[in-house]
Amino acid sequence: MIGGNSAQPLLPPSARPWAGALLACCAVLVAVLGVLFAHQSSADGFDHAIDSRVIAWLGGHRGLLLWLAAPGSLIPAVVLSAVIVGACLLTGRLNGAVLAATAVPVAVGLDEVLLKPVVDRTYWGNVVYPSGHTTAVFALAATVTVLLLPPPRPAKAAALRVLLPAAACVLGVIVAIAVIGLQWHYFTDTVAGAAVAVGTVCGLALLLDLPAARRWLARPRRQPSAAQERQSHTPRAGTGAAA
Repeated sequence: MIGGNSAQPLLPPSARPWAGALLACCAVLVAVLGVLFAHQSSADGFDHAIDSRVIAWLGGHRGLLLWLAAPGSLIPAVVLSAVIVGACLLTGRLNGAVLAATAVPVAVGLDEVLLKPVVDRTYWGNVVYPSGHTTAVFALAATVTVLLLPPPRPAKAAALRVLLPAAACVLGVIVAIAVIGLQWHYFTDTVAGAAVAVGTVCGLALLLDLPAARRWLARPRRQPSAAQERQSHTPRAGTGAAA
């Protein structure tokens, strides 16, 4: 069952050029913002105009903001990823399970290992570019969107193709607002976090759709199980007598 639909690509052929273009746009956006805000330790005029309004509106509700930001933290992101992985395995989409298992770690890893040390933008002494919370949630949202691109069966489930990605994106926006209100990140940190997430998922989906990756993922389906091998080597009833 796990390998059942692995031959089906994650991205329809018509979506691959768009995924490549989106990946390039996200990379350019993250790079440009990183150059503009490198080694910055205070908000510029644009960030201040947005951040000050959010902080004034929600800054007095720290407990609520912590709850709103929670989906972007480690344990909730891992749990949500595991739920998506499980759903993919149950429906035989091994490539989807690999995408769901790798999207958040790869995207957040790019933040923590590469971008934050290189850009070195700080807020209250902490490196903040891009926002890891926002990256995690938008990586989940982008993963759900990719997985729901093929037409659903039954057709009446088509509404899920719109509702689930939309709900995931709304959750990402809520997390972004929360981390701004908590004064953990500037607005542009959250924009970059969303861009890292979307670009990472597009890149992973394109890689998993390469012929070599699809052949590798199809191997569990082609390899006979131990029970099948034993059955193939067991003589059928009556065969020995006939010989």
